[in-house]
Amino acid sequence: MPTISMAPGMLANPWDLSIGPTHSKTFACSETKVVLNWVLLTSMCSVQHCRCHSLSTRRQTIGARLHIWMLRQLMRDCCFCAHGSMNRTYEEAKKFIEQEDNTRYKGLIFEELQHACQRGGHGGFLPAVQQLANVAGLPGIVKKSIALPDVHSGYGFAIGNVAAFDMADPEAIVSPGGVGFDINCGVRLIRTNLMEADVTDVKEELAQTLFDHIPVGVGSQGIISTSAKDLEAALEMGMDWSLREGYAWAEDKEHCEEYGRMLQADPSKVSQRAKKRGLPQMGTLGAGNHYAEIQVVEEVIDKPAARKMGIDKVGQVCIMIHSGSRGLGHQVATDALTAMERAMARDKIETNDRQLACARINSQEGQDYLKAMSCAANFAWVNRSSMTFLVRQAFAKMFKTTPDDLDMHLVYDVSHNIAKVEEHMVDGKMKQLLVHRKGSTRAFPPHHPLIPVDYQLTGQPVLIGGTMGTNSYVLTGTEQGMHDTFGSTCHGAGRARSRNNSRNKLDYQEVLDALKTKGIAIRVASPKLVMEEAPESYKDVTEVVNTCHEAGISKLAVKLRPIAVIKG
Repeated sequence: MPTISMAPGMLANPWDLSIGPTHSKTFACSETKVVLNWVLLTSMCSVQHCRCHSLSTRRQTIGARLHIWMLRQLMRDCCFCAHGSMNRTYEEAKKFIEQEDNTRYKGLIFEELQHACQRGGHGGFLPAVQQLANVAGLPGIVKKSIALPDVHSGYGFAIGNVAAFDMADPEAIVSPGGVGFDINCGVRLIRTNLMEADVTDVKEELAQTLFDHIPVGVGSQGIISTSAKDLEAALEMGMDWSLREGYAWAEDKEHCEEYGRMLQADPSKVSQRAKKRGLPQMGTLGAGNHYAEIQVVEEVIDKPAARKMGIDKVGQVCIMIHSGSRGLGHQVATDALTAMERAMARDKIETNDRQLACARINSQEGQDYLKAMSCAANFAWVNRSSMTFLVRQAFAKMFKTTPDDLDMHLVYDVSHNIAKVEEHMVDGKMKQLLVHRKGSTRAFPPHHPLIPVDYQLTGQPVLIGGTMGTNSYVLTGTEQGMHDTFGSTCHGAGRARSRNNSRNKLDYQEVLDALKTKGIAIRVASPKLVMEEAPESYKDVTEVVNTCHEAGISKLAVKLRPIAVIKG
């Protein structure tokens, strides 16, 4: 019988059950058996494969802790909906939450709950848990739909959702909603041999130099000249194109997920409109939550791992770049959604949410999307490589030396929004899976064949970007993560407020003053973005990474602190 299982731990609220390594309680519904597992040090939510189309669940975006009232409410909603008799109103759900939850997240829960209800939803769980359950109902899913601690609602899949599909199952699907519109949005970290004392007096000037070198903001255009022929080559070759054109170092490719190139890429599957949008945007940061930050090492937690990465000195200066595939990736996703809606009607594929448009992996539409998505992923790697080139030029100009003399080597580059074919052990058998990671990061363990030789003993570096003005982290992958989350971990803090809510409730000048108080230089193209990306708009990234560390799905290595922020 299909089950829904949620496994939270390290909860902010104590619950009225005795605590041990694992506790389980089962409640029977007319159609669905709900198994609630309380597992110590496992602060993730996983929803097992469930084909119950009448299931109504709502969730909260409370960050790194999933509260016990969610499980009680899940049980209650499942039982009521199995009999088709109840949906909670906002006031009913608010009253229930007030009784069950006394944490600092309560206000944020109410805000998002009310917003969901105003859109025509009902009380109870907020959209992301419903999305997790909907994903668990997709054809060909393996084991479970997984939520990571930074989970929040998205388009189709929740952001912070991982789901794997069996390549050997003819019914298994691929869904653009499981990748997102910003295909291969990701983060890379560049180290230097500079120390904080070397940049303190020139911090403002250095921030301005970076701002001048890297095109930022909505509609920004790259300063690296790119022809249509260049774009075709970049879409197919990824970082091999950057290396050929002199925009990357040979070792950059070795320190990049997938070595910076998806071999399945076929530029003929990318529409002319997508190419037109991408052509002027090579080497641009964009807007939204994308950034370039100058950071310093604040704490070394895992010394051997930090030493291997070359970032083992407190006060050492690094640069973190967060960007994606810009308008090209967005158009690839949009085009695929249109094609897949037709494929669903033809193949009679049913989902619980129209945003989960999908196609059989081996169908023409499924293969076309994977080839176009690979092109967009390659574009994103070229984009970040181009900005790395510009960062190296900016630092070389500022300090009147060469990037090589500044030891500006790439530590690693990770992807957040991507679907990739990987081999994973499932029930004692090695299987080939299509792993969708949306708002989550690959985190492979030591000795995995797909990570660089440099990191074979420590595990893959995992880069977790903070919010504007907060810490970022470097983690490493673990065997536990391979077992529990298909080698995945969190990708950042995760939003706590909508962008509109942030603009309405936060003050531009107050946010800037708070950054200045922390000694952080900031350059931003759009003032409204300051409110949207303020730390108050996000969950606490430290809680998120601590949760992943305690759950064993990744391991803390280095803590970074920003000293300058460049935003779109």
